[in-house]
Amino acid sequence: MSNRTIPTVDLSKFVNGSAEERTAFVDKLGKAFHEVGFVGVINHGIPKDLVDGFYNESKTFFSQPVSLKRKYKLDGLAGQRGYTSFGTEHAKQSQVADLKEFFQIGQWVSPDHPLKHEYPDNVYTEETPAFYDKGKDLYKGFEEAGGHLLRAIALHLDLPEDYFTARIHDGNSILRSIHYPPITEEPRSAIRAEQHEDINLITLLVGASAGGLQLLNTDNEWLDITPEENEIVINVGDMLQRLTNNYLKSTTHRVVNPPKEQWHVPRLSIPFFLHPKGSVSLNCLESCVTEERPLAYEPTTAGDYLDERLREIGLKK
Repeated sequence: MSNRTIPTVDLSKFVNGSAEERTAFVDKLGKAFHEVGFVGVINHGIPKDLVDGFYNESKTFFSQPVSLKRKYKLDGLAGQRGYTSFGTEHAKQSQVADLKEFFQIGQWVSPDHPLKHEYPDNVYTEETPAFYDKGKDLYKGFEEAGGHLLRAIALHLDLPEDYFTARIHDGNSILRSIHYPPITEEPRSAIRAEQHEDINLITLLVGASAGGLQLLNTDNEWLDITPEENEIVINVGDMLQRLTNNYLKSTTHRVVNPPKEQWHVPRLSIPFFLHPKGSVSLNCLESCVTEERPLAYEPTTAGDYLDERLREIGLKK
């Protein structure tokens, strides 16, 4: 009997498989996103040495003095590039800050790109140059894997396979390296990351250095998510839930504190938040509006929705 709480899919069956394997993949992924909101993905094409390398560089960066890390905090960008210090971000329903610090890497575009004004330069870390370089490579790897998954989701929704392709090309995606430091005193009701839903279309998460990730199931139970080695955990974000008028499920999740005897163990986590371009419409798909599922959301764009949510979680003032 498996103790897994989320289904598993093999991305190579969609990318390189037969017509039958592709159809089976689309059905299984769609079912998982509709019923659970989470899925584990194997054979995703992101090299293990790249993931391990970025983990190691992240550890090196976060091990530096806070005074040095704060050199890479950029005012006025709502944490969308560079370093965000411990105790800044909170879940939208909470006023107690999460027990984490993080570093964000965004989209790379050329100086003459039409969206350059929306995408600030990424932050080069002088003391840890490989942190920047490996971050860029991992960002591109996540973009590719995420693009394959959204092609499958488009097919599940009876849309053209390339429905999302132009919408996410040069999109406003974010690679976040999160460090949860050792817990040194009884927390003020906060946990490492309070319960929340992600803002974006889908999130791709490579296995964390320690446990703690949990999802809230339809029976209102918190279940541990424990990915296997070299597995990526994918979850639906609010933008995709909104686009599909709640057909695909943006599931509440959190990162709980470890038992007290493990408070001294830090945790490192690397999620990739896949976003479309800011101008992309999030108006509900007509095919997802039915008598049983009436229209649930007002029209908006990805950019306006992101702006609203960044204010809710305390990153934008």
